[in-house]
Amino acid sequence: MISMLMFVVVLALLMVGIPVAFVFGSVAIAFAFLVPEVGFDVFSVLSFRIYGIMSNTTLMAVPLFIAMGLVLEKSLMAEKLLIAMSSAFRTVRGGLAVSVVLVGAMLAASTGVVSASVVMMSVIALPLMLRAGYDKGLAAGTIASSGTLGQIIPPSIILIILGDVMNVSVGELFMGAVLPGLVLVGLYVVYILIFSYLRPDAAPVAKNVKEVSFKEIIMAIVPPMLLMVSVLGSIFAGIASPTESAAFGVIGAILLSAYNRSLNFEMLKYATLGSVKLSGMIFMILIAATAFSLVFNELGGSDFILEFFSQDIGDVWIFIAVAMISIFILGFFIDFIEISFIIVPILVPVMHAFGIDPVWFAILIALNLQASFLTPPFGLSLFFLKGAAGDSIKTTEIYRGIIPFILLQFLALVLVMIFPDLVFAFI
Repeated sequence: MISMLMFVVVLALLMVGIPVAFVFGSVAIAFAFLVPEVGFDVFSVLSFRIYGIMSNTTLMAVPLFIAMGLVLEKSLMAEKLLIAMSSAFRTVRGGLAVSVVLVGAMLAASTGVVSASVVMMSVIALPLMLRAGYDKGLAAGTIASSGTLGQIIPPSIILIILGDVMNVSVGELFMGAVLPGLVLVGLYVVYILIFSYLRPDAAPVAKNVKEVSFKEIIMAIVPPMLLMVSVLGSIFAGIASPTESAAFGVIGAILLSAYNRSLNFEMLKYATLGSVKLSGMIFMILIAATAFSLVFNELGGSDFILEFFSQDIGDVWIFIAVAMISIFILGFFIDFIEISFIIVPILVPVMHAFGIDPVWFAILIALNLQASFLTPPFGLSLFFLKGAAGDSIKTTEIYRGIIPFILLQFLALVLVMIFPDLVFAFI
């Protein structure tokens, strides 16, 4: 079918490295021009779609949460947290790696920006782990996977985008992602402790960690915890919408920066420009993806896929398995934003046809998309780690170290599939 050819052309151009928005927009225009039964009249409703996107209050949370994360990136919060947690676990074998996981989880619940978390911990934690004699693969895998927890632990940009694409409440997605995120953190910690027990030389007790007082540990942990609880707690309690909580989070991040004496004009300029650039990229992709979906649906692509899964196959678990495997494989080559805007809208009608709960399915997709940050050759977290680490660690060592953590993500995905109550516990 022509719609499938359109889909293949998009994937091929993305893998070549052409910017996503240009791929979506140009392919949509080309197929509208080349296929007579479509024509440019298909774009007559595009302006109304764009207006709907730009006036969507849910998507307003995206630039706000990005700004919040970028402010916290420069607030010295990560350094204080890591020093405090490393001191708390300094007598435990593998304790430095455990502290990195816990700090990664707290940064995820505070910032939600993967690049900031991975780079911060690469700069701060990696030298400490290498000086302590940690296996380079374990150190790299721990930092990359912990820094990527922001893709499943709310406030997550992925969950906001999926909420809009799948027409699901972002607040429910945030609540549904809490336990799966904690399960993933628990799996990381258990793996590190078992690895440290089996290979004591690869994760020794860190003797070079600075010892800090109990009061300093509390003072490092409490401020970001208060910010996290206030932002997410207001959403869970129904006091504020995700967008309102995001705005409050930006104010809280600025106050936390002032508390850490890192607030200045340059930092605010960095956060403002960074949020504008990242948000602009996301919205450009969303608008171009809207044009792509108009042509794709006009060519019958969605109807073909719906008929294939609901009638030709007719089994809900085969559909879920195919969907998860497809997203995982695509994650090796393309970014989560492309997958969210290309693949997920195609899967949504089939999901409704099978009567699958959209919140549960969205959490499965989010867990799967998180793995795309860790899978070579185009795993973004691996690029961030290598860029920050420089020559202190080889790319092959990063790839070797990340494999167990990818398998743990698969295990978390399977657990959520088997035990859906993990998603609905707080909803």
